[in-house]
Amino acid sequence: MADFRCDQAAGLRRLIAPRVLRVVTFASGTAGAGKTTIVANVAVALARQGQEVLIVDENDPAHQGAFFGLRATGDLLQVINRQRDLEAVMFSPMPGLSILPAGQAARQLGRLSTRQRQAMQEGLHALAPDVILIDADPEYGQRVSPWELASSEVVMVVSASGAAITEAYARIKKISLAFSRRCFRILVNRARQPEEGRRIFDNLQKVAAQRGIARLEYGGALPLDTRVKQVGQLFLPIVETLPEASFSDALKTFASHLLHWPAPDCENVRGVEQFIEQLLHFCHPITSDALST
Repeated sequence: MADFRCDQAAGLRRLIAPRVLRVVTFASGTAGAGKTTIVANVAVALARQGQEVLIVDENDPAHQGAFFGLRATGDLLQVINRQRDLEAVMFSPMPGLSILPAGQAARQLGRLSTRQRQAMQEGLHALAPDVILIDADPEYGQRVSPWELASSEVVMVVSASGAAITEAYARIKKISLAFSRRCFRILVNRARQPEEGRRIFDNLQKVAAQRGIARLEYGGALPLDTRVKQVGQLFLPIVETLPEASFSDALKTFASHLLHWPAPDCENVRGVEQFIEQLLHFCHPITSDALST
């Protein structure tokens, strides 16, 4: 049973505290790093802490809904094309958590017309989350997602394997050199021992520093737990299904720390409208007034 006093206290804190929108992209160098599972569980943990969380699912087909046993029936692109309202494509698997499928839109953002850009701003302006988590698609091709570039933070999920580490570094290098993003947080997944996560981070940090690529910060390590996949197949978040598991503890700790990451001065007053403006800044409009779905 929900504790009304906790809900009320969370509500009072939200009214009193200065509103800071946190936009965090979770990326990986390749598919299979566990990124989608991490995003879903971090979102649940944040929602249970009283945060209003929006997941933007950049994968096509959408992955986040399937994680909760739900099927996406629309995409942000339909809002951009004024075919459907935002409420018709978003869905909420639990209180405090909403999911916006945006895989189709992600592939069109660089070719939006003026009319479509306006429709996107109008469609999203009413959103009021505390945290936006972006599940970036590693199969985006040779391009870099505008969502990723516009985020306040980028968390690079690195699976504890040689190939995954190499691919993660390659993505960091591409984003840093092409778009001047100079800071990434490294979250190591499936670490066999706690020290393995720190060792992987130290190696990445050393190479990045030597080559002047980017500044890396340690986001922590999530332990290898065979139950994660089993619980995922039941369409249940592990942070609630197995709250005592070390993986759950590490995820909840990560989620708590996320809320206290220092934000750049320019981010302190940023809201959804400012974020969308920043997002569209990385998109190059076209002259056509229509894009097919």
